[in-house]
Amino acid sequence: MLEHLYRQLVMDHAKKRRNHRRISGEHVQQTHYKNPTCGDVITLYVELQGHHVDDIAFVGEGCSISMASASMMTELLKGVSLEEASSMRHAMERMIRHGEISSDVDLGDALSLEGVHKLRGRHNCALMAWQALDRVIGHETTYEPVARS
Repeated sequence: MLEHLYRQLVMDHAKKRRNHRRISGEHVQQTHYKNPTCGDVITLYVELQGHHVDDIAFVGEGCSISMASASMMTELLKGVSLEEASSMRHAMERMIRHGEISSDVDLGDALSLEGVHKLRGRHNCALMAWQALDRVIGHETTYEPVARS
């Protein structure tokens, strides 16, 4: 039953994307990112005020997993510090790549993507927006590309 609820939550975010818009302004940074394994694309917009994410949004097209993950990420990161954003990013990667759920980082709706861990070919879909975030906030991390089966 929980798996069914998670699936519904993912589909809701994929169909009714939160923060699916462009933002502009003096403090807005943006990056365009293409998933190297499937062609999904996203442009991520992050408005930084000091060391905080004041606003965050995205435009893009892709599979349900990548679009839901981007929607969930933007909801999670509004108003958080860059340090918190980095912690969430690392927790998300551990959950998707290794199946580890952090007890000290609240991933909110993004926890519904836990099952993606078993779908190795979809790891980059779930992490695409988070990888784009790395580019914007300057925390480049080496990711291991995962080919789709």
